[in-house]
Amino acid sequence: MFKKIILSLSLIAVATTAYAREQISIVGSSTVYPFSTIVAEKFAQEGNAAPIVESTGSGGGMKLFCAGIGLEHPDITNASRAIKSKEAATCKKNGVEFIEFVVGNDGLAFSNSLNGKQFNISIAHIAAALAKELPGGGLYPVSNMSDNLLVTWEQVDYYVHKQTGHPIMGLPNQEITIMVPPPTSGTRDAMGSLFMKNGWKKLGLYKGDSKNGYKVLREDGKAIEMGENDNLIVEKLVADDDMFGIFGYSFYDTNRDKIQASIVDGVELSFDSISSYKYPGARPLFFYLKSMHLDVIPGLRKYVSEFISEKAMSIDGYLFPAGLVPLSDSDFAKQKSKLNNL
Repeated sequence: MFKKIILSLSLIAVATTAYAREQISIVGSSTVYPFSTIVAEKFAQEGNAAPIVESTGSGGGMKLFCAGIGLEHPDITNASRAIKSKEAATCKKNGVEFIEFVVGNDGLAFSNSLNGKQFNISIAHIAAALAKELPGGGLYPVSNMSDNLLVTWEQVDYYVHKQTGHPIMGLPNQEITIMVPPPTSGTRDAMGSLFMKNGWKKLGLYKGDSKNGYKVLREDGKAIEMGENDNLIVEKLVADDDMFGIFGYSFYDTNRDKIQASIVDGVELSFDSISSYKYPGARPLFFYLKSMHLDVIPGLRKYVSEFISEKAMSIDGYLFPAGLVPLSDSDFAKQKSKLNNL
């Protein structure tokens, strides 16, 4: 408690001596970045200093956010997955107290060019295509795990059928190439849980999996790690009809004239399937507020109020056209209650 008081007083002393930083500092998820940027623009249009918003990835944002309190540390970090226990422990160690806000819903798109074949697959297909290892490499009837030898979607289709009894989907004799998010991305974490782990279960390969084998992706060029720039993934999909990419719904939604989303487990990626969580890649989006900065950084409380509002987050709000899937009424009410109790 004594350490916390000293840190708080130190922060206030620095801030009141001279506003060394009059702009709100926001880091984190590339998926939440466009929504946060739109809110920042609306905030600035009301005569406030424009917040600085950086796309660092959820993991990178958490690292910066949890490093400490003070003007040299960000005030908010966006995240496309919930804070991890290890990150929360780092925040606590460094005296960082935070408040979690859920700002909307999103879905992971498994997408390719409009000029390519639209796939109708299961998460088992995605997991089999991306896994570093499969029993017998996926081609031989042995139980020993070895490097993934599946090189075409036709082979993946047959392997999933053989492993699970899933009907043959008629996937083409087309080379597997999938662009995936980087390890620092919350989208990568969500992919690991929603597609890889659950796909591993469908394949009958997940048995507690203490070594997290489902998280380890192949390294033979079939899975291509990209950076935090989702727009670059879209450009590459347009340039190569055989390539797939995994990213958030908003980027898919704003590029429907160029790309298409695969049907996954019989469910099309849409506003309704995400909000109902019928789509297997549906997930919530977050931002984390540093509570000790709240009344020190100019405009921070006002920015949070701008974001957590019906005019921003509702189906009639200005974030909906950008691809943010609104929360249910009850979930939105919970976020408003958090805001009102600040």
